[in-house]
Amino acid sequence: MVLAFLVSSTSLAFEQHASHRAPPRAAAAAKQPDLAEEAPLVAENDTAMTRMINGMAVTPTGNVDRDFVAMMVPHHQGAIDMARALLRYGRNEPLRLLAQEIIVTQQQEIAAMRLAVGEPLPPSAPAPTQPGAVRTPILRKRAGAEQ
Repeated sequence: MVLAFLVSSTSLAFEQHASHRAPPRAAAAAKQPDLAEEAPLVAENDTAMTRMINGMAVTPTGNVDRDFVAMMVPHHQGAIDMARALLRYGRNEPLRLLAQEIIVTQQQEIAAMRLAVGEPLPPSAPAPTQPGAVRTPILRKRAGAEQ
C-alpha cells in the first residue's frame, strides 16, 4: 500500500512538473486573428519556458545546496524573462508594476543563492530601459559614434 502511494505521488508530481512543458503556442496564436497581437508575447514566453525547463534539468552532483541553486537560478531567470515580455507587450499598469517587482526580487534572490554557495556574481549590467543598455549591433554602433 505504501508503494502504491509513493508511485501515485511520484506520478502526480511528475505530471505537475510536466505541465510546465506546454507545446509551443506562438504558431497557433498567430493563425487566429484575435490572438495575432498576442503572438510575440506567446513566442517569448515559450522561449523563456523552454530555456527554464532545460536549465532546470540538473544532474545531481552530490552537493544538495549547489544542485538546488543550479535548478533555481534558471527557474528565477524564467520568471524574469516572462516579466520582461509582459513589460514589452502588456498594457495593464498593475501587472506591469508587478512584473517590475518580479524582475527585481528574482534578480536579488538569484544573487543571494549564488553568494550562499560561493559562486561569483555576473558583472553588473544596466537595466534594459536605462541609457547604456544598448542591445543591437546597429544601436551599439550609433552609441559608439556619439561618444
